[in-house]
Amino acid sequence: MRAGGTLGWVMERRWRPDGPVDVRLVLAAHRRGSGDPAWRATPDGTVWRTSRTPEGPVTLRVTVSAAERTVTGTAWGPGAGRTLEELPALLGAADDVSGFEGLLGAFRHRAEASQAPAAGQAGILVRELAKRYGGLRIGRTGRVFEALVPAVLEQKVVGREAWRAWRWLLGRYGDAAPGPAPDGMRVTPAPEVWRRVPSWDWHRAGAEAVRARTIVNAARYADRLEAAATSAEADRLLRALPGIGVWTSAEIRQRSYGDADAVSVGDYHLPSLVGWALTGERTDDAGMLRLLAPYLGHRHRVTRLLELSGRRPPARGPRMPARDYRAF
Repeated sequence: MRAGGTLGWVMERRWRPDGPVDVRLVLAAHRRGSGDPAWRATPDGTVWRTSRTPEGPVTLRVTVSAAERTVTGTAWGPGAGRTLEELPALLGAADDVSGFEGLLGAFRHRAEASQAPAAGQAGILVRELAKRYGGLRIGRTGRVFEALVPAVLEQKVVGREAWRAWRWLLGRYGDAAPGPAPDGMRVTPAPEVWRRVPSWDWHRAGAEAVRARTIVNAARYADRLEAAATSAEADRLLRALPGIGVWTSAEIRQRSYGDADAVSVGDYHLPSLVGWALTGERTDDAGMLRLLAPYLGHRHRVTRLLELSGRRPPARGPRMPARDYRAF
């Protein structure tokens, strides 16, 4: 549907998933903190998200009709048509959950045959979480550079510090969200705009020179990154860029390619969380990969389920403070 007026062109699409989809849970992967200018949710379950497509900026509103079992996407801006065309993929329509269910069954039988109580308990937990969060899907945006910028900002800093920088940069350089978006929503800048951000504004945002250089350099290769046909090809291209390693590549591909197996190796908290949830003990990256090995092909999915479980090791000390060295 198209309509004109002061809000510009608006388009709408209704989609009926072939299984349960928790829209807010799926789209939460793209949220960067509680004040993310590119993501909003309202108490009625509506999710708003902005994006930049090859055709231009777009605002997407996603609502759910439980009675009709349909999802409605409404989009404003030059990128509305493409965004609605890609709506099912964004919500995980291409996510092969059946493969995961088969893995869980095979792992259960192996654990029972080996009489390994620990492995069996871990498998039971993952199966229970998969059932509890049956609407979880790993969606894909198809936007590599859009996921790259906030991932780089989150490198080796606490979330609050990265999200503050993200908010400041979008407020300064992002476009106003098309249509009737909630107040304060912004659209991430185009790669050429990121290349022109001066050093003093990176500093004012709270992003030091290393992260700034990584983003500016990656912006030069944005077209090549977007053209990667597979997650594996994107991983190779991303990790060839200075400042982008295993963790950053995984964080990008989880969102842009819907890669359910991309493990965030190198994460400050994830190994301990996985180890504690599955064994009751902390572990490191190598130990985490051993624990996730039975779920090959779905290791990122399992880490998301474990994050939702609420099982976390007790804190050993005060939380790491957010640094603030900005000039005022």
